[in-house]
Amino acid sequence: MTRPDPMTSDSGTDSGAHGGDKKPSVLFVCVHNAGRSQMAAGWLQHLAGDNIEVRSAGSEPATQINPVAVAAMAEVGIDITRAQPKILTTEAVQDSHVVITMGCGDACPIFPGKRYEDWVLDDPAGQGVEAVRPIRDEIERRVALLVRDLVGARER
Repeated sequence: MTRPDPMTSDSGTDSGAHGGDKKPSVLFVCVHNAGRSQMAAGWLQHLAGDNIEVRSAGSEPATQINPVAVAAMAEVGIDITRAQPKILTTEAVQDSHVVITMGCGDACPIFPGKRYEDWVLDDPAGQGVEAVRPIRDEIERRVALLVRDLVGARER
């Protein structure tokens, strides 16, 4: 799927990566909103604190967070037990500066002026914690880069 380039969009909306007064917001999207997107939201909240608004959603949300994802995040001191899978809405996408998909790209509506990224990550569903740890660690790496980009851009 071709995504709009936020650098060339003419919509006039702030993508969050170029400053602006509004706090940037990030939406993580995966199919069930039970594993990857919840771990990413947990990392973003942990690493960015109140500097970035954090959202997550799924195109077909599960009834609960993947317990192995919860356990993997608990190993690094991040509690995602209170998170609940949520349905992806057009409004959530519209209200976000950055939309990061994780295996559900075509289900996510496209709006000009938004920054879109598709993170190709293994799905933790049905895997043990040993297999989920590298997924968790790769998500941490990508979220740390995202924080540096978004928060650093606001401080310039």
